Amino acid sequence: MRPALDFNTLKVFIAVVEKESFVGASKLLEMPTSNVSRCISQLEEKLDLQLIERSTRHMKLTQAGQLLYTRAKPLLEALEQTETELTLRQMQLKGPLRICIPNEIGPALLGSVIAEFACQYPDLEISCVTNLSGFESLRDDLDLAIIISRGQMDNSDYIARHLVTIPCTIVAAPSLIQRYGTPTRIEQFEELPCITTVSALKGAPWQFVNKKGEFETIKVKGHYRVNSGEMAGQAAVAGIGFAILSKQTCQPYISDGRLVEIEFEQKAAPLQLFALYSNRRYLPAKTRALIDFIHQKLSHISL
Repeated sequence: MRPALDFNTLKVFIAVVEKESFVGASKLLEMPTSNVSRCISQLEEKLDLQLIERSTRHMKLTQAGQLLYTRAKPLLEALEQTETELTLRQMQLKGPLRICIPNEIGPALLGSVIAEFACQYPDLEISCVTNLSGFESLRDDLDLAIIISRGQMDNSDYIARHLVTIPCTIVAAPSLIQRYGTPTRIEQFEELPCITTVSALKGAPWQFVNKKGEFETIKVKGHYRVNSGEMAGQAAVAGIGFAILSKQTCQPYISDGRLVEIEFEQKAAPLQLFALYSNRRYLPAKTRALIDFIHQKLSHISL
């Protein structure tokens, strides 16, 4: 079986034919004349055919060389045109852009940001869905997923770019504290009623950060599970259990006395917002532009 013809070798051959000299081809391709000559010799050896008759004063294509030039020229042009179109498509901010953002906090944080991005780039066809599936959402033929994580994120085949940190705190209704008292150690949550998640954050144990910056986890007594920060907040106000919530979200309840903030030596681990995508090397310009835009906008907000 003959080895396949090399794209770059054919490019050199066509340059020699059109410039009618090895020197002319070397100048066009910006490579040494000796390399051009060696390339043609290797091509002839591979085909076991003479393609160019050489003399000290001129060069002439053989019948085999003429046939190769006639057939290879349009193929090479088509390949180069395809390469150009693919490169432009990779660089242009146009066409479909499919993204996923988390429920509730996604629209609140990103709704106006994504809308502003869409106004700046009207040639983009943006499709945005909201769910809490995280890593799974990238398997649904999406370009980008914005996910929420707390503590250490699992290793994955995807690339994560940090967007913003959302401080969290432990809160409870005054009525709940009257019944159970104010906990002084995070280990007490293993026995106290707590509001936890069904599947968001994988239903992970509560996580805290100690003074050394290390994560500590507590498997709390989760007798009330929800998949919504808003529902968790309402449940906390109703006195159903202790809750770990976004500081910004529950601050109005703390201010008016409906919730009490409980502080420990270890801080509640913050929520982290990440942009998740599959490959940095071939990341399209439109996806990169959206990530940069979101990062810039979120870096100026106060959480």
